[in-house]
Amino acid sequence: MPMYDEISAGAVLHVMDKNFEINYLILNYSYGHWDFPKGNIESGETEIETIKREVMEETGIIDITLIEGFRQQISYKYRKKSKLINKTVIYYLAETKSNKVVLSFEHVNFAWLNFKDALDKLSFDNSKRVLKNAKEFLSNNIKSY
Repeated sequence: MPMYDEISAGAVLHVMDKNFEINYLILNYSYGHWDFPKGNIESGETEIETIKREVMEETGIIDITLIEGFRQQISYKYRKKSKLINKTVIYYLAETKSNKVVLSFEHVNFAWLNFKDALDKLSFDNSKRVLKNAKEFLSNNIKSY
């Protein structure tokens, strides 16, 4: 039975609100789960090009700034039709000044949430771990946070 491998890239996207609180963007996928914006790396694309394209396609947000030094990789398996897929997702930390979201057809809802609420809402443990690492990275590396 052939094995299909997929590599995606995505962003832990955050915005600072008027009270200087960090809010993270999570999307409600049409399958029901909540996760970060992400998508498959297309032929010839870099991870960063994929992130910028996917965030724009899935949320309409184009002004994102990647935070240097944060890159997390997770892996999991899922079924596509009857095939077991090995999937890897690479996440970068990104900041935006725009919290206006225009969802793509792939999603049914979105939320900008503080750390605790985002952690509660995310569907998968590996995504929760990425969020915890992102928060810790921000706390340790960005003085104004």
